[in-house]
Amino acid sequence: MKMLLFLLLLGIVGPHCASARNHSLKYFYTACSGVPHFPAFVSVGLVDGVPITHYDSNTKRVEPKQDWMKIISDEDPQYWERQTRLRMDSQLAFKVNIESAKQRFNLTGGVHTLQKMYGCEWDDETDEVKGYEHYGFDGEDFTILDLETESWITPTPEAFHSEHRREEDFIDYLKKNFTQICPYYLKKYVNLGRSSLMRTEIPSVSLLQKSPSSPVSCHATGFYPDRAIMFWTRDGEELHDNNVDHGEILPNHDGSFQMSVDLDVSSFPVEHWGKYRCVFQVSGVKEDQVIELDPAVIRTNRRNPLILLLFISAALFIALVLAVIGFLVCRKWNANRNNFLQLTERLNQPGE
Repeated sequence: MKMLLFLLLLGIVGPHCASARNHSLKYFYTACSGVPHFPAFVSVGLVDGVPITHYDSNTKRVEPKQDWMKIISDEDPQYWERQTRLRMDSQLAFKVNIESAKQRFNLTGGVHTLQKMYGCEWDDETDEVKGYEHYGFDGEDFTILDLETESWITPTPEAFHSEHRREEDFIDYLKKNFTQICPYYLKKYVNLGRSSLMRTEIPSVSLLQKSPSSPVSCHATGFYPDRAIMFWTRDGEELHDNNVDHGEILPNHDGSFQMSVDLDVSSFPVEHWGKYRCVFQVSGVKEDQVIELDPAVIRTNRRNPLILLLFISAALFIALVLAVIGFLVCRKWNANRNNFLQLTERLNQPGE
């Protein structure tokens, strides 16, 4: 597991599902010690990587993160109060556990974190379910539940004693929770948010390049779900060499996702660029989005010399036209002024 990042724990970034038919319900807990201006305890729930609930020790209240989650109180009026009580109990337990972990590792001051990830996955075609529960301390694995062997895996000796004791007390309860209770709620949540969770959005795909020596980045943004892949091909064959650099799938502010994959073109002759294609595939869509490596469609912040020359020429032409117009207007004004002065001089002469 290594370190569960705070972004993940706060629900800003969610994990990705492996396939279109798999659904997941995951909860992330974190307790902090010695972290100023940060809640001592945070809990986030996610369905298919989408945040659905949030609780922290400052608000002391479980709150829905999606509008469709609010509907659950129609059939279960006590749902939110019950969830809040459970998180408050977990907050107290984590406060004790983080101090216990610090003692086991002979730690006193400084910043420390105790983290937990648990949940279940459900295959809506085979109806197969599986659960998991991981603990981490200060960014390292602490204990991992293995439901197949009905035992705890303890990478650190400091965790062995407590988890060996918990094995007899909690394994049966956890197995029931992860194979029955958790899938029950997962199916309920998926049904509530089906129109949102099961939607498909096609992204815009474009080619970007900072400078002539920079890699060409194939960038897709605005797609959903996050079960997507993107790669470069040469003559129809996918590239796996060092010229390709795959980026991560990242969230957008509107709930969609973005990703990019870079291709180093510094060693490719321009006349061979037409052999390369960027291919984007998203779950639920049969047709791939394909864009050819073409210098004409690459977006860049470089200035085209020809365009710049045309712009300067146009500016000089406009300046010349304005100068000519100004000269003619000025000459016309001077001529009218001279005629006016001559007329005035004649009128002022004494009559014969």
